[in-house]
Amino acid sequence: MKQTIIKYGLFSLITASVLFFLALTLGKSLPYSTQEIIGYLSMITSLSFVFLGIKYFRDKENNGKVSFGKALVIGVLISAFAGIGFGIMDYVYTTQINPNFASEYLEKSLEVMKVSLSPEEFEIKKAELTQQMQQYGGSGFMAFIMFATVVIIGFIISLLSALFLQRK
Repeated sequence: MKQTIIKYGLFSLITASVLFFLALTLGKSLPYSTQEIIGYLSMITSLSFVFLGIKYFRDKENNGKVSFGKALVIGVLISAFAGIGFGIMDYVYTTQINPNFASEYLEKSLEVMKVSLSPEEFEIKKAELTQQMQQYGGSGFMAFIMFATVVIIGFIISLLSALFLQRK
């Protein structure tokens, strides 16, 4: 079980890192909403190794059997590898590649809001978003949020994979 988690976890981590880097380099001129969609697709792609890892363990290492609980544990641990990959890349990006990301994101978001909201609504949303950005703190917290997001999505994928792949 340990070897499967490490093997598929590393596949997931590498895929997450490569896709994160590609999205940054190839998609930097795209709007943030499009980049967000690409980001979630990258997460799901890297988390496909959850299903593959559970299936491999069941079919190749455990004589075609795996309990729901064991499959869930395998999936969540593989998801943690993907989360680490995304978290590290996010931290590197916001500290080394684009340390002004938070302020740029705030500025672009406010531009979009200003066009679509009334002046009163804009001022309320501006205050809320500015406060949120201040609460996020630094790059470490943003990287943790990225890690947590990937692990939560990975948990859902692990849960579904465990349900589909369990055999007694």
